[in-house]
Amino acid sequence: MVETFVPSTDDVVEFLRGQHNQIKDMFDDVVHASGSTAREQAFVELRQLLAVHETAEEMIVHPRARRDLDGGDIIVDARLLEEHDAKEQLAALERMDIDSQEFMDALIVFKATVVDHADREEAEEFDRLQRDLDPDELKRLAPAVQAAQAIAPTRPHPGVESSLLNFAIGPFASMLDRARDIISAAMR
Repeated sequence: MVETFVPSTDDVVEFLRGQHNQIKDMFDDVVHASGSTAREQAFVELRQLLAVHETAEEMIVHPRARRDLDGGDIIVDARLLEEHDAKEQLAALERMDIDSQEFMDALIVFKATVVDHADREEAEEFDRLQRDLDPDELKRLAPAVQAAQAIAPTRPHPGVESSLLNFAIGPFASMLDRARDIISAAMR
């Protein structure tokens, strides 16, 4: 499982923003990898971080935004639709030959989609949560997000974008994904 190298922060919004920046850097690692093995490793790490990051947002952050922000339902519904589309794109990338031009072209499109989503999430959801929630609440949410990431699936699961589905299905998907990751790494 990829380690997140986000500076320690007690604020959930700053933690997630740090992961957004890490994800952007990881896309560059995949694009500029020196060979097939390096590209595959960089892509696996990117895929894992994207999967756990989005799952934690779906389990912890989006429900708070839905509940606590004026117009939260509209904001969250738009982000969930983007996350569903991104999971489908990521699943399609997993099935492609990592050395193909098709993969690289799709990866560039996917990166633009993810960066656009992150920018909207930060502007429309994170900024407002940081403004509207008490700093102590933002501190309490950070370990909840980190705990959710620790048990989250490491692969995309389109259609599992709600908090309820992530709590119900996520732990089982996570066990299967993590076993699959170990087996895949051993077979390289």
